[in-house]
Amino acid sequence: MAQKVGYIGLGLIGAPMARNLLKAGHEVVVHNRSRGIVDELVSEGAIEAYSPAEVARQVEVVFTCLPDSPDVERVALGPDGIIEGAHEGLIHVDHSTIKPESAKLIAEKLGEAGIRCLDAPVSGGDIGAKAGTLAIMVGGPHETFEAVLPLFKATGKTITHIGESGAGQAAKACNQIMCAAQMVAMSELLVLAEKSGADPEKVIEAIKGGAAQCWTLDTKPQRIFAGNREPGFKAYMQHKDLGIVLDTARTYGASLPVTAVITQLFEAMLQNGLGDLDNSAVLGILEMMSNTKVGP
Repeated sequence: MAQKVGYIGLGLIGAPMARNLLKAGHEVVVHNRSRGIVDELVSEGAIEAYSPAEVARQVEVVFTCLPDSPDVERVALGPDGIIEGAHEGLIHVDHSTIKPESAKLIAEKLGEAGIRCLDAPVSGGDIGAKAGTLAIMVGGPHETFEAVLPLFKATGKTITHIGESGAGQAAKACNQIMCAAQMVAMSELLVLAEKSGADPEKVIEAIKGGAAQCWTLDTKPQRIFAGNREPGFKAYMQHKDLGIVLDTARTYGASLPVTAVITQLFEAMLQNGLGDLDNSAVLGILEMMSNTKVGP
C-alpha cells in the first residue's frame, strides 16, 4: 500500500534510497541542505519541504540519512526539527551511521513527543543503494519494525531486526569493522602481488573463487584496475565510522587492536588529502609505504 513518507539527507546513499521509494509508488517529501539534488528529485515526482519539521508534519514515516551523530540529533531534536512536526502515528527511521548511545537518546526524546523510532543503518554502498539491495540492520520496537518493513523492502534486500533501540547501530559498528578490514586486506594483497611480479588482476580472479571470496573482492578491484578510485563510500566517512566503532568499544570494554591500526591507515588518507576518495583507495597509503602502484 502506498504511503506518504519523508526523506531528509540526500547524499550518495540517501538520494537513491529516496528514488527507490518513489519508484515503489510512495509519495515522498524531501529536504536537503544542498539544493541541486532536491530539484532533481522534485523533477522526478518528489515534493519539496523547507525544514525537517515541515517534512514530519506531512508524512507517516520520516527517514533520515545524515553524516554523523550531531547532525541527526540536530535534525531530530533541534529548532525546526522532526520533534516540532510531531503528530499521532509518526515514525522516525534513521538510516545514518551514528553512535548507539546517540540512537538511544534520540529514540527517548522523540518518544516523549509520541514519535516511534527505529535506528536502521545500511550497508552496501552507493551500488546497493541504487539497486535497492542494501542490508538494513534495525534497532527499536518489533511492532514498529513490522510497520515499516514494507518500506524497507523498497530499498533493501537483507532486512534484519537486531533488537531494541541502539542495536541497529551496534550491528553497523560490527559491519564497519569487517568492511574496513576487507579494504585494507585487499590493498595489502594487491601491493604484494604487484611487488612480487604476480599479475594483480589474475591474482584477484584466482582467489575470489576460493576461501578469500567476499563482497570487497567482488566489487572493488575492477574499479581499481580501471583507475577509478572515486566514491562509492568516501574514505572520510569510513574514518568517521571507525571512530564510532572505537568509541563504542570503549563504552562497553571491548578490545579491538586490529581496528585501531586500520583506523590509523584511514587517518593517513585524510592527512594526505585522500579523504574524498573511495574507502578502497586506502590502497594509496599502502602503495606509498611500499613504493609501488597498482593499476593505471
